[in-house]
Amino acid sequence: MHCHFSGGVLVLPADEDRVVRSLVVVCANWPLVAAGASSDSAAVVIGAGRVIAASPRARAEGIEVGQRRREAQRRCSSVIVHDADPDRDARLFHAVGAALEHVTPRIELSTPGVAAFPTRGPSRYFGGDHALACEVAGAVDAVMESLGWPHSVGVGVADGRFVAQRVAQQMTQPITEGGRFSVLEPGSSASFLAPLPVRVLGRDDLTEVLIRLGIHTLGAFAALPAADVLARFGSDALVAHRLAGGLDEQAPRVAPLPAHLMFTAELDPPVERVDQATFVAKGLVEQLHEALRADGLCCTRVCIGVETIAGECNERIWRHGDSFDVGALIDRMRWQLDGWLNGPAVLRPTSGISRLTLIPDEVGPAKGRQLGFWGGESAADARAARALARAQGIVGVASVMVPEVRGGRSPAERIVRVPAATTELGSSRVVLTDDAPWPGRVPTPSPALLVDEPVRLCDARGAMLAVSGRGLLSAAPAFLDSPGSGSGSGLGPIAIEAWAGPWLSDERWWDPDAHLRRARLQLLLRDGRAVLVACEHGAWCIEGWYD
Repeated sequence: MHCHFSGGVLVLPADEDRVVRSLVVVCANWPLVAAGASSDSAAVVIGAGRVIAASPRARAEGIEVGQRRREAQRRCSSVIVHDADPDRDARLFHAVGAALEHVTPRIELSTPGVAAFPTRGPSRYFGGDHALACEVAGAVDAVMESLGWPHSVGVGVADGRFVAQRVAQQMTQPITEGGRFSVLEPGSSASFLAPLPVRVLGRDDLTEVLIRLGIHTLGAFAALPAADVLARFGSDALVAHRLAGGLDEQAPRVAPLPAHLMFTAELDPPVERVDQATFVAKGLVEQLHEALRADGLCCTRVCIGVETIAGECNERIWRHGDSFDVGALIDRMRWQLDGWLNGPAVLRPTSGISRLTLIPDEVGPAKGRQLGFWGGESAADARAARALARAQGIVGVASVMVPEVRGGRSPAERIVRVPAATTELGSSRVVLTDDAPWPGRVPTPSPALLVDEPVRLCDARGAMLAVSGRGLLSAAPAFLDSPGSGSGSGLGPIAIEAWAGPWLSDERWWDPDAHLRRARLQLLLRDGRAVLVACEHGAWCIEGWYD
């Protein structure tokens, strides 16, 4: 038998066509379940300005995943909107993982709402794949029923995790009590996948090209020679080609990982708070990341173990579609700790955490990433994401905020601060393109610095300017003066070279307390600075300075 070393890891020959028979559990609409939405109401979960989950009643009203918030509310004005919260979703999904622990201790998680594990041992114990699937469906459906979403569980058993998840997603309709399940016979994965559209691969760039080439189904894609796919589309497309043919992303690894990639931290004294344990876990993650980088490896699946001083143990396997970076791995460790320490009382440990263990379960050669030259992801984006992950581990997820552009008339309304965990950093979805008219909105660009500073806007005779109800100025602006001292604006008075406006806004006229009438002007001062001023109740103020 021949073997070779790759990045310090002993790799034994494996059958490239061998797949691991797997069971996948899919909890339909899990973000809505975790948000506490009712199963019979029209509700959606919004993340980064778009719908990421919609209830059956909301879908019946025409709301679809991926729509913008405004479009969803236009189609159903009574829809209940919940904000996305990955930490909440992962914390509550711990109850589903606990329900599966009597089946197998090796539970694999990728995203909240989806769990998987190999069936070889559990299937023999329960008397076959059908008996195993029935047992799992009943156990998870009991958890979903306690959360108000009965009969919304799908269970699939097939050759390979990808195929099993597609089967489970088709089984999430509420038809049979105790949940639905389906078992594909060994060797039938390719025929099951063949008629499915290529979009189920989840690789938008690749699928768009395939569709333009006339390849619309997984069967047609799988029929292409693997060598041609690799030469034309690259290594990522080769992984998708394996999935389309019913194979795993990569052949199973049969050699154990070396001991220098396994990291353990002893906590003395034991800790009982998530933030304290996460701070220690951050050090483990950075050590693992450095060790993998030194060996030229990346990690796609990791085992996280948590042990208390009383001997209680919680172990989960987490999978990432690409490869774990520092921020993603810290998120998984925090989710697991939060779900165990702050979950239901019957599942919480009775003592503090005394040990954390981090073991990479599946590694491969680090292929690197091509960062964008013009737009797209850059090295600065990667550094910013790592810095945000460190800050979240120290001060908490909800305390780290990032700016987000939304609809509105004033610059202060259009730029708001939201938790970084609720946005897709580095994605175009962070800055939303608002196509609403917003009458009275100041034209772009927006001011670079937002302030609220009272000023006097005067005409050539020194009289304060006024704005009529029709939007007419009492005279041409001539001078801008700051009545207060110490504002730092440096206004003297100073002469005005040019001006534009006014833009009028009459907002919330139906609410006497919130009614707002305002006029805005853009001014170019003699010293070259540009400023946005607003008039309300006869008083002028600076709203922002242009860069």
